[in-house]
Amino acid sequence: MLRGIDVSAYQSSTYGTDGLSFVFVKATEGRSYVNPKLAAQVKRARDAECVVGFYHFLWPGNITAQAEYFLSKAPEKAGDILAVDWETTGEGTHASNAEKDRFIRKLKELRPNHRVLLYANRNFWLNIDTTSYAGDGLWIADYVTAGKPRIQAKWRFHQYTDDPLDKDVADFASKAALRKWAEGA
Repeated sequence: MLRGIDVSAYQSSTYGTDGLSFVFVKATEGRSYVNPKLAAQVKRARDAECVVGFYHFLWPGNITAQAEYFLSKAPEKAGDILAVDWETTGEGTHASNAEKDRFIRKLKELRPNHRVLLYANRNFWLNIDTTSYAGDGLWIADYVTAGKPRIQAKWRFHQYTDDPLDKDVADFASKAALRKWAEGA
């Protein structure tokens, strides 16, 4: 299991990178928010030679516009991973299954050489999701033992805690294997 973290504007731009193989950075949300620490947090990950991923917090509606907005802010570099964060919004709503699937497909259409993941918590995956479509892989959030999410589905990344920050593991034998997978879309 490889170790990694995910960060947003709530975290420092000088987070610790010892022992990390990958870092996911929040890029955007909806059609108007961009993480003000995006460039600094990405630089930190790249300087540590981590595989970098970008995620977009999906809102209902305007799916194509959200995909285009996300990609206009997420740098395009070979081997970077893209992800959609599908959960309840601050308004208590969430994108539908069809919208989530359409968003993933739009990213794959607009950036065909990049892996695209679905991030969902265990409740969404088990009780909200009806299509089981996760693009190139599932990034599951379930706060249990690292690498042991309580789901039957195949997963690529597991967010297992948010204390003191979001920590993840990846189901790859090595950082080189992760990098090869990320570059092989």
